[in-house]
Amino acid sequence: MKIIVAADKNWGIGKDNKLLVSIPADMKMFRHGESAWNKENRFTGWTDVDLTEKGIAEANKAGELLKENGFNFDKAYTSYLKRAVKTLNCALDKLDQDWIPVEKTWRLNEKHYGALQGLNKTETAAQYGDERVLVWRRSYDVAPHALSEDDSRNPRFEVRYKEVPDAELPRTESLKETIDRIMPYWKCIIFPNLKTADQLLVVAHGNSLRGIIKHLKHISDEDIVNLNLPTAVPYVFEFDDDLNLVNDYFLGDPEEIKKLMEAVANQGKREVGS
Repeated sequence: MKIIVAADKNWGIGKDNKLLVSIPADMKMFRHGESAWNKENRFTGWTDVDLTEKGIAEANKAGELLKENGFNFDKAYTSYLKRAVKTLNCALDKLDQDWIPVEKTWRLNEKHYGALQGLNKTETAAQYGDERVLVWRRSYDVAPHALSEDDSRNPRFEVRYKEVPDAELPRTESLKETIDRIMPYWKCIIFPNLKTADQLLVVAHGNSLRGIIKHLKHISDEDIVNLNLPTAVPYVFEFDDDLNLVNDYFLGDPEEIKKLMEAVANQGKREVGS
């Protein structure tokens, strides 16, 4: 049994007791492809930005890689955000599996970056320092400043969330709060389906996938800051018949994946000389 998950530039897929994550795979997981604000190095969060041409190409490449490795999915999961939805659609098209059931949920959305959403990461680091931006981006229990109730970016104004109780809609989130949002869906919906499905695909976002990976690999609150997921690289998690995690690995060239992970880590740093 496998699952693959992916994120907006990250995503995942799963097969034969496997879960893949790409941040957006599993479990195979991987992240969605490059979005417009990924390209501009902006904090995105719940802002619904589209994929770039590069992001579409990354999603297509991920789908082709999954097809080459023989993945055939029973069901897919993704967020309410178009960069993840379109990444999933591109991958399924390359897999010739557009017909499989797809379930969308707000619980797989990216971490909400509050008032940081839309700001350039490098410029923010120049103003507040690399260390502070790293805390906002990657720490476990520190959230950015929240959106005000009358801010037009507040999710309570969006029709896509009309069925979600206002008390559950974030104005900002730490990674801990993001995980608290995701885990009920993971434990009650996705994970139980591994008992009956051979392969599952999850396409989501960097921090929503980091939350799932933290849970699966028992990563400490302190060490999770060092986990950087490359975009559109399938990450496979393999489980035994009792659904114990037995193996996990990225699909692709290890050296190329290492470079992509380093690029993610450097997104929130000041430019030399700034």
